[in-house]
Amino acid sequence: MDIFQTNTPWAFWQCQPSPAEPIWHDAILAALPILELTPPPASVDVVFEQTLGEGRFGPNRWTLKPSRRLYYMLKPFLPRGVITRLKRLNSRRAKTNFPLHWPVEDRYVRFLWEVMYQVLLRADQEEITYRRFWPSSANFAFVLTHDIENLDGQRFSGHLADLEERMGFRSSFNFVPERYPLDYGLMDELRARGFEVGVHGLNHDGKLFNSKKVFEQHAKHINEYLREFRAVGFRSPLMHRNPEWLQMLDLEYDLSFFDTDPFEPMPGGTMSIWPFFIGRFVELPYTLVQDSTLAFTLEETTPKIWLEKLSFIQQHQGMAMLNSHPDYLLQPEVLRLYQTFLQEVKEAGNYWNPLPRQVARWWRLRTQDLSSQDLPPLSNGTIYLENDCIRLY
Repeated sequence: MDIFQTNTPWAFWQCQPSPAEPIWHDAILAALPILELTPPPASVDVVFEQTLGEGRFGPNRWTLKPSRRLYYMLKPFLPRGVITRLKRLNSRRAKTNFPLHWPVEDRYVRFLWEVMYQVLLRADQEEITYRRFWPSSANFAFVLTHDIENLDGQRFSGHLADLEERMGFRSSFNFVPERYPLDYGLMDELRARGFEVGVHGLNHDGKLFNSKKVFEQHAKHINEYLREFRAVGFRSPLMHRNPEWLQMLDLEYDLSFFDTDPFEPMPGGTMSIWPFFIGRFVELPYTLVQDSTLAFTLEETTPKIWLEKLSFIQQHQGMAMLNSHPDYLLQPEVLRLYQTFLQEVKEAGNYWNPLPRQVARWWRLRTQDLSSQDLPPLSNGTIYLENDCIRLY
């Protein structure tokens, strides 16, 4: 089963009326060189497995290296300072042979834009109607998520929600079911205040994806916690992932992938700054570097990298998805960095700040041409040919 096959350019653009499929096929072939896939795909059918499915990283891309497995065995016994130093040492090597660009990987974006350009040329049209990516003509979606790794992070989550609420934002909080005593009262409070609760793995030990058998056993428990938490979303700890195994989970959406990141235990990237489908669920890749990487690995003290990436996302009407951790945000210097970023976004405006479940439902409704009383109405825009490129209005 090709679990990426529904992510075609014609499904992405939602043109009305849509040009004939052969026109799209030829346009895809014309745009393919932008992706720099090696070897070039034999047909357009495998393009999205190679990009969204991270196929360019090889057949073993979902398997941890032995050194990584050893690291997770030893990690519980290592002081935090040692862990930070190891991450910094790894970061210096991480980008050396990384086949994607970072922090901005623009090839999949340029590919979709070029496909649309080629479609208009082949259809002999100077403009076409398309379905806007976000409601209310927003330039981008701004999605905030938090993974609560430890008890201290859980205790700080209410304060973090207070800060975001004062600034007019809402977010999701993902709890690890079997690592610390769960505060169900906090979950109820967050939901009542308009935040979302999700599931973050099972026990955060780095072993969830050790084998398909192990994952299958844990998936039953994760599904039970999804029901218990009244959750529809999941993020894997440490961004370990396998898209086919994840089909075992009863999800509306997943948060375990990213557009580009050389620093993760499983480095890679889907290259997409928009949601897309993986089999039964909607994938919401994070597109902004994680707070822990920014503050501790890269030792940044300002949100400059976040803001530069946000500019690219806004220019292409993408989804700015940030994964941050209450466990780290409780440190004043990291919280200041985060708060400064939120203030910059708030002042710039022209964004939609949905919960992850709202993004997933919106993307499903948008691509299936449906509507919902719980979401803003769908709307159309126009794509124009201008000076050998396209412009969206």
